[in-house]
Amino acid sequence: MGHALVLNATYEPLCVVPARRALLLVLMHKAVAVEDSDLVMHSAALAVCAPSVVRLTRFVKIPYRGPVPLTRRAVFVRDGGRCVYCGGAATSIDHVVPRSRGGRHEWANVVSACRRCNHVKADRAVSELGWRLHPPQEPVGTAWRILGTGRSDPRWAPYLAAYGAGDPIATATA
Repeated sequence: MGHALVLNATYEPLCVVPARRALLLVLMHKAVAVEDSDLVMHSAALAVCAPSVVRLTRFVKIPYRGPVPLTRRAVFVRDGGRCVYCGGAATSIDHVVPRSRGGRHEWANVVSACRRCNHVKADRAVSELGWRLHPPQEPVGTAWRILGTGRSDPRWAPYLAAYGAGDPIATATA
């Protein structure tokens, strides 16, 4: 089953819902289909193309949103699925300043790493190994709440890029 991006009436990304829920929003006139997907849903009498992106017909006020949640999936998306030390495929997360040395579990201290680099680094600081690292940053923007779920579709890129994710789909699929 596919998923659809839900946009506010102002085209601000809100969330990701199952394609079936997106189709119901359109059929109940609570949303308008902006982009269609390749998924076709069938009923007893007709077949309908499920939307990939829907825009709500009425503006929904969003309460204050705190920082982007720090999850393993979100770290992989932020780092493009690559090890920040060697550039290989990332399979784990690593604390730049190890937790055993007082490092905190926060965006500025967590990066994606391959198994080999994570094992070699172990309980040491990056400077002790002579490795170089650009300081990791906390992602900002409403688009990162969606990208952190790990669900993405190339049709969503123009709607997410305007809200703080750069080229989010290229990053998420890299």
